[in-house]
Parts: sequence; structure tokens; C-alpha cells
Amino acid sequence: MARVLFINAGSEGHINPTIGIVQELISRGEEVVYFTIEAFREQIEKAGATVRTLDGQKFINAFISGGRNYLLERINGLLHTADIVIPSVLEQIEGEHFDYIIHDSMFGCGRLLAQILKLPAINSCTSFAQTKESFDKMLEQFSKGIPTEVVKEINREYQSLTAMVKEKYDVEIQSPYEVFCNPAPLTIVYTPREFQPFGEAFDQTYKFIGPSISKRLIQENFDLTAIKGKRPIYISLGTVFNQALDFYKLCFEAFGNSNHTVVMSIGKQTPLIDLGEIPQNFIVKKYVPQTEVLKYTKLFITHGGMNSTNEGLYYGVPLIVIPQSADQPIIAQQVANIGAGIKLKMQGLTANQLREAAAHVLNDPSFHKAVSTIKESIQKSGGYHQAVDDIFEFKSQYEI
Repeated sequence: MARVLFINAGSEGHINPTIGIVQELISRGEEVVYFTIEAFREQIEKAGATVRTLDGQKFINAFISGGRNYLLERINGLLHTADIVIPSVLEQIEGEHFDYIIHDSMFGCGRLLAQILKLPAINSCTSFAQTKESFDKMLEQFSKGIPTEVVKEINREYQSLTAMVKEKYDVEIQSPYEVFCNPAPLTIVYTPREFQPFGEAFDQTYKFIGPSISKRLIQENFDLTAIKGKRPIYISLGTVFNQALDFYKLCFEAFGNSNHTVVMSIGKQTPLIDLGEIPQNFIVKKYVPQTEVLKYTKLFITHGGMNSTNEGLYYGVPLIVIPQSADQPIIAQQVANIGAGIKLKMQGLTANQLREAAAHVLNDPSFHKAVSTIKESIQKSGGYHQAVDDIFEFKSQYEI
């Protein structure tokens, strides 16, 4: 039995894919100590791990203190979190032994902790993977158009923060790529290689295991018998950027009192009462068991988060992707590239456009053919079982 240190201060989209991995590791005899924020304690404890917490509010405050306008600023924001995450983890594990570390690719100073603790490291990547070359190219592209003085100021702060990390923790940061992507000797990517842009560019240290779909440990109050045999349209903007009252009302206008059964998840921040009258053919909930609903769904209208997109494709559901932020426009474009759905813009979207887009995707057999193809490759990828096989192979290489 080995002891695993898991670091993941991210959102639901970063936590959920790891639950199956945690359960599988524990079922194979590993002991998992999982650092996250308090909001995810119950979920992770039910998976069998020991939970230690980081101060979520301090983490967010540190992250946004770097600035929100440019990718360069977000890299600095991640460096600002070092003084929240690193001392807290080191204090809470003082005197304990760990055999290896699994860390999120985008949060929690995972690579820094791996170096400080001198532990073999595994990167948990819930977005598309990036090589250093592709990241540097993206950074260069995103830096175009930023005023020179602003770039100089951001770079000055970056140099100051990396110097601080070196002085305090004796770890040298070689590039922004290390900060933003947390590269490691093994990277678990929760999508198939066929869906990853330029998938052929990644060597065998990247394991494309497809979506990590495990049984939900916290049950939602949702009656699945209400949709069995009805092949609903399912609409969700995810769990983060889902305050979209106008969009939900637009969906009522597009599909209300039609022949479609529609399941719509609106998140916790939009009061149901604000929606007004709900059409009879709509089932509207704050939260639904997404992977269960997708088993019955004929069309998924989504924000294009990596988890949601992969889950839709896993169940062979064609997509309409309406990206909101972050990497969602890239994911939406990739869905369109493989022919599994179409991309729409939220800005200026009308009920008529949404209705027509839905009819187009539902009635054009090419979408169903493309979705069937990617579904097959996803279901062959192995999910969390394959991930843990890869982790155990990694352990044998390091003689753990």
C-alpha cells in the first residue's frame, strides 16, 4: 500500500473526474489524503479519502489579485496562491510520509509542492492538454494587442513572484507553462486522444483515458421515470457561469409547448421564481444528475465545459455548444471540427436561431454518425480504471 497526496483546489469540473480515480485507488489498497476546499469535503470523504482543507476564500482572493484581463495576469494570480496553498499543506502533513503526489493541472501549486516534497508527480488534466510549444504559442497570441507598458508591468510582477518562490521554497520556476499547466512525468487527460487538438503531438507520458464517469455519491432529488421513453432535450450551462436568466427564458420561447420534452438545469444562483411561468413540457431543476439524464437525451445544449462535453459524447448525444468562458470556445470549436455538433454565440442569440439549430442537429444524420464514432473511441479509452492502471505502471517505474 502506498500513501497518495492529492492536491486539487479547483471547481466541480476539476474535482468530479477525480472521484472515480480516488475510489479505484482505494479499492486497490492505496491510502489517499486529498487537499481541497471545504465545499467538496463530503463528496471526497464518501469516495474514501481523508480530506484536508485549504482556505477557499483566501485562495480565490489571492488568485484574482493577479488580475483578470489577460492570461499573463492569471499566471501571476496562480503564483499569488503559493503563499496560501504551500504553507497550509506543509503544516498539515508535517511528519507524514507520502509515496507520490497527484495534482490538478491548473490549481493548487501542485508542481511546486512535488518539487518541495521531492515526490514523483502525476498531473490530473481536466482541460485539453498543452505541450510547452502549444502553450507558448497560445500565450504569444493572447499577448498581442496588450499595451507594451502593461506587458512590462505584468512581467515585472512575474519576475518578482518567481524570485519570491525561489527564496521561500527553494524551487526554481523556468517558465509560465510550469505555473499554468503544472507538467509532470505522467499526465492523465480526461478525454480521448481523438478529441484532443493535435492529439498526435503528445508522447506516451500523456494518457488519454476519456471521461472519468463514476457513480454519483451524493443523490439528487430527480425522478428519472419522468423522462424515460421521452428522449428529452437537455439544457445546462454547468455549475459556475450559469446565471443566465435571459437565456433560460429564451429556451422557453424556443421550445415551450413544443413536441419536445426539455430538462433544464439552472444552477443554484437563479431563483426558480424569477423564471416566471414554466412551459408544461419543461422540467426545470437547480441541479440534475447529469450523467443519468444524458442516458435518455437526444440533444444536449451545453456551455461546453470539458466534463459536460465529454459526458455528452460518452453517451452518444449530439451537442449544441454555447461557450461562456475559459477554454469553452476551444472545446466548442473542437466539437464542430469533429462534426459532433455545432457552436453558437450567446451574444445576440434568438429563440428562432436556437430552435432552428436544434432541428438541424436532430435531423441531419451526419451529426449522429460523428457522435457514434467518437462515442466508440471514448468508451474504449478506459476511464478511471485505465487511469489507475497507468498510475500503477508509473509506480512500478519509480519502484513505489
